[in-house]
Amino acid sequence: MTGGPGVGKTTLLDELEKRNFHYMPEIARQLIKEQIAIGGDALPWKNMELYKQIMLERWVASYKLANDERVGITFFDRGILDTFCYARLIDSPITKEMNDVAHRYRYNKKVFILPPWLEIYETDTERKQTWEEAVLTYEIMADTYEKYGYELIQVPQTTVEQ
Repeated sequence: MTGGPGVGKTTLLDELEKRNFHYMPEIARQLIKEQIAIGGDALPWKNMELYKQIMLERWVASYKLANDERVGITFFDRGILDTFCYARLIDSPITKEMNDVAHRYRYNKKVFILPPWLEIYETDTERKQTWEEAVLTYEIMADTYEKYGYELIQVPQTTVEQ
């Protein structure tokens, strides 16, 4: 499950968890909270390259953990390719090693994507993007997933229960 920031991905995944589906939490927000707590450098507003590198490593670990646990259907709150989107946003190169990771660790070919939703968008301690940056993130996210051969399924903007 992917999309720009503040579109309801985690809220939707929390609802799916209540319905007995398993999901792997978002890496980026966890990393930001951790780095703030320890006064670390791996933050999107400090050391962007270190942030990108750690985020990719943790996404791979999350992918492997989900496959090791084999608990049935597992949703991901974002994924490996979200790191590629971030790289594109900060004009950081997508290396051969990154491409190898993207081809080695494949998710289901169908990926749910949530579009920008102004009515629910808000910033917070970890989410500092403007609305315009959130829309751009969504556009790059959709393009990135499609370039890597995923079929995007747009989630409608409605109540979480629906």
